[in-house]
Amino acid sequence: MTPTLAQLVATVHGGALLAALAFTLALTLKSVRDYTTAGPMLPDEVVRRFRGYAVWALARLAVWALLVAGYWALAGALWWQGVATLLGHQTGLLGGAIAAALAIAGATLWRFVHALLHNPGLIVASSHYRISRLYPLWSRLSPARLRRIEWGLLVAGLVPMLLGALAPARTGDRAGSLVLLATLALLLGLAALASQRPRAPARRGCAGSRERPNLLLIGCDTLRADWLGCAGHPRGLTPNIDALAAAGTQFAHCYVPCGRTAPSLISLLTGTWPQTHGIRDNFVADAATRLRVPSLPRLLGAAGYRSEAISDWCGADLGKFDFGFDRLDLPDDSWNLRYLLRQGPKDLRLFLSLFLHNRLGKRLLPEVYYLGGVPSTDALGAEVRARLSRLAEDERPFLLNAFFSTTHPPFACEHPYYARYAEPGYSGPSKFAMARLTDPFEIIRRQGEPRREFDLDQILRLYDGCVKRFDDEVGAILDHLEHCGLADRTLVAIYSDHGMEFFEHDTWGQGNSVLSDHSARIPLIVRDPGERGGHRVEGIVRSVDLAPTLLERCGLRPPPTMDGVSLAACLGGAPAPALTAYTESGIWLTDLPGMPEGHLRYPDLLGLLDVPDHRSGTLAIRPEYAELVVRAKDRMVREGRWKLTYQPLVAGAIWQLFDLEHDPDCRHDQAAAHPEVVARLRTRLQPWLH
Repeated sequence: MTPTLAQLVATVHGGALLAALAFTLALTLKSVRDYTTAGPMLPDEVVRRFRGYAVWALARLAVWALLVAGYWALAGALWWQGVATLLGHQTGLLGGAIAAALAIAGATLWRFVHALLHNPGLIVASSHYRISRLYPLWSRLSPARLRRIEWGLLVAGLVPMLLGALAPARTGDRAGSLVLLATLALLLGLAALASQRPRAPARRGCAGSRERPNLLLIGCDTLRADWLGCAGHPRGLTPNIDALAAAGTQFAHCYVPCGRTAPSLISLLTGTWPQTHGIRDNFVADAATRLRVPSLPRLLGAAGYRSEAISDWCGADLGKFDFGFDRLDLPDDSWNLRYLLRQGPKDLRLFLSLFLHNRLGKRLLPEVYYLGGVPSTDALGAEVRARLSRLAEDERPFLLNAFFSTTHPPFACEHPYYARYAEPGYSGPSKFAMARLTDPFEIIRRQGEPRREFDLDQILRLYDGCVKRFDDEVGAILDHLEHCGLADRTLVAIYSDHGMEFFEHDTWGQGNSVLSDHSARIPLIVRDPGERGGHRVEGIVRSVDLAPTLLERCGLRPPPTMDGVSLAACLGGAPAPALTAYTESGIWLTDLPGMPEGHLRYPDLLGLLDVPDHRSGTLAIRPEYAELVVRAKDRMVREGRWKLTYQPLVAGAIWQLFDLEHDPDCRHDQAAAHPEVVARLRTRLQPWLH
């Protein structure tokens, strides 16, 4: 007997709804039982004020989980309807619900396996369980094998669905076929939308000129200067960046004023010290996000430039602070309790991220798309190339700042880079990413752990893969710039916000130590289309010098508010002027290994952070500790071969002097042997001791 339209709707849509509801309820209940969020541990009085918001955030994610589960449930029920029709069987609500449930389970398993091979950081970021349990499964996976399975599933799924949708029309029930065909079209349309990649046609561009060049800034969070081949790294991870350095100018000793993302980026884009722009770390109240100094995008905009910033999960500060970019493609501020609560508990988060780590998810559920620690290098690179194609069509010059998280902890890179340099037999917890770093606050908390708690050799190999991944993406972007005809009119700069400490002085992380140079020194490479290039500048320069350099190169005079100086002459081969570099440590949210006894301290994470405006949810340092946090910072100045470090104690301070020409690892204090150098550099440091 041919099913009626009502029976078709009950079997396909009713069965799908029943299965999706049951699945979502079970997933939500488990998420509540094992409730964890990406948020920090805060005092109970703060947490209580956000309980209602947390319930709303959980319900919101549950609705999205229902929609995703409903999609696959509908596909499963429609497939079963097609198979049953071809076999001449009568279907019912129960059969449709069972098929829908199996489809949800099968699709989830398939996306899990796909992520396990291609982007295992996605699983690591939201998993309750030991990742090592997945190693036997991972060892059997390969891209070719997954593609064959995917094509087989696609054919086995679509053919019965299409034939089943057409079957009612053959018996005169055109309405039934239309309903089923419309359902199939909806499913295929959503799949196409989710898998769509940005188009980047290599159009011959007309933007910019040699006199007013386009500016393409390509940054990478936590990229160490000494990991580049042109800086002497033996593994040869960066052939594309090395080639750019050979065609441009490499600044071998460039320092940031603070090894934390927000103050570093602000200094780089405003040409000012943290003491001038006022941002000393990542945790600031909303009022402080309105910058009190002019920025590079705003100054260029007044001169007719268009400006855009694009990033993945680590680049929220480019939108949090009002730099004046015309267009932003970034996540919201990740140091925000409301944002972190919206990311939800791990089980719901993992299920949704398996299906929505794509362009559709970026539009509909950005909090899940921009999960901390989950790389999007491939997608971000494609978007950067697409933006270049669009910017090329306008005659106006542009500033495009692309900021990648590729080399940021937990060093969870995409396939095949996470395994490219690893030992084949490695089976420890850091196979895909640095273990136990599933949210930004775990990254901070682990900075207090000693070296013996880390599988350092494997972590360094993961970092190698991340550096190689970034370099390959730089190569793709530069090739596209050439294909668009913009290379001879575009100044390209490679930079970072800070480096990374790998226990060179007993600590790891960013901005924790001024004894080591590995956080404070960044790569800075500039290729100017108006200069021949091939220069290596050995003198000391600072990231605050980049903005005035770019302004002068674009024919604009740097404003007097800028603390940096122009290095435009260095792009033509001139040596760097005699400059003094300054760096201060970031906020310590835990006691660090190697911290000297009697060092100025303040409360840990629980007591230090607050949410001053509960409507916005922004995390900030409690006002009563703001002055102490600044006074407790370690400082250093470098001038020529010498570096002077300052560590404040409860009573007095520790001053040390290092000769980096003979002691690049800063192991031997020369203060007693060179008191005249100490005196000179203390005078240099004095203006920054506030």
